[in-house]
Amino acid sequence: MVFDSEEEGKEFYDDYARKVGFVMRVMSCRRSEVDGRILARRFGCNKEGYCLSIRGKLGQVKKPRASTRGGCKAMILVKLDKSRKWVVTRFVKDHNHQLVISSREARTKLDDKDKKIQELTTELRNEKRLCIMYQEQLIAFMKDVEDHNTQITKKVQAVLINIKEVENQEPKSLQLG
Repeated sequence: MVFDSEEEGKEFYDDYARKVGFVMRVMSCRRSEVDGRILARRFGCNKEGYCLSIRGKLGQVKKPRASTRGGCKAMILVKLDKSRKWVVTRFVKDHNHQLVISSREARTKLDDKDKKIQELTTELRNEKRLCIMYQEQLIAFMKDVEDHNTQITKKVQAVLINIKEVENQEPKSLQLG
């Protein structure tokens, strides 16, 4: 599968997770050492890995809870290719636990918290799209400035060459005076 953006891949896997019966979690990413942009992203089941105990590090835990993680390997890996598309390069379908369609999916009426989460998620997606648009506009503006700078540099160099030619053509008597 191929996606136009990392966000599109995330949304696809999140929708898939809800339909199949698990909760998607954003896992890890690999960034460019040159400019820090994300080159690959891994999304997986929220039961991936094992929760390391934090007891002892922060003192006694008041309400100890059972770990929700169980070493599930289900995941999807998307990588940015040379054509600037996000390609699925790895997909692990199998879960090591029961899959359950959440009661939230079965409900027809969302409670206030769910509505607020949906509103904020929508707002966040819109803000991300705006940021991407502004970034693209800024990059285009910077390219225009760079092109303009290059043209000005060429014109200044041409003027300097013309000045040197005029200085070399002046009569010797004017140069001495």
